[in-house]
Amino acid sequence: MKKSFNLKKRNFLDKLLYGVMAVAMGGVIVSLLFVILYIFRSQAGYLNLSFLTNAETGILPMIVTTLYVVLVSIAVALPVGISSAIFLNEYSGNSNLIRILRLAIETLAGIPSIIYGLFGLLVFCRLLGFGQSIVAGAFTLSIMILPVIIRTTEESLKSIPDTFREGSLALGATKFQTIVHVVLPSALPGILTSVILAIGRVVGESAPVLLTVGLSKNMPRTIFESGRTLTIHLYYLTNEAVRPEDFGIAFATASVLVILVVVINTSTKIITANFRKKLGETL
Repeated sequence: MKKSFNLKKRNFLDKLLYGVMAVAMGGVIVSLLFVILYIFRSQAGYLNLSFLTNAETGILPMIVTTLYVVLVSIAVALPVGISSAIFLNEYSGNSNLIRILRLAIETLAGIPSIIYGLFGLLVFCRLLGFGQSIVAGAFTLSIMILPVIIRTTEESLKSIPDTFREGSLALGATKFQTIVHVVLPSALPGILTSVILAIGRVVGESAPVLLTVGLSKNMPRTIFESGRTLTIHLYYLTNEAVRPEDFGIAFATASVLVILVVVINTSTKIITANFRKKLGETL
């Protein structure tokens, strides 16, 4: 009798917790849909092909600047972040130096973005002579996203079973060959997740971009010129709105930002799913 009562109690608690989690998930989905629908409804018809492709009256320069900043930031931060994660997980022990390095990474993750902006303004824009430019902003943002890439990649490397490494070493491969040909391919889905998170942070930042990239609305021809990203354009429109249509244009710009993030995330998820499928077939 007592065992039956305990079983019913556990089943009830299990269903209750499942219901709470389902309600929480539903709340998240509803909130996301509400934000997206509100943004798209408030753009008041400004979102059209001309708005996306016209360099004079549209936001084509801002789209190009944003893509430049994202690509350069990822190109700089990804090799450094992956190499650091490999060192921390595959080569390092638990020495005082490693603990200091981990503390430094955690500290980098907690520094406010405006501090990164001031650092980039003093070091990259003035000390190194880049001025307010895309490359200065990208270097600044690459430092910001390093903790995200390092921690996510390291967790992905930790999830790879040691039997993979031991089997490769037993077949005569060196440690470096094992990491390159066995560990990294298996950890690629997690690495792609870190790229998604990093891109999301780069696209959404405004304070460091404002200080290092600038407000220039011209079409950038090279990464050594100033520009205006979508977030800065959105900030400028809402903060300096003088025309009635400025808020409609701001919401249209926000809609483009949402679409850009969704496209990047969806593309990366598809690539990750295909790679996992191929990896499963190989194994």
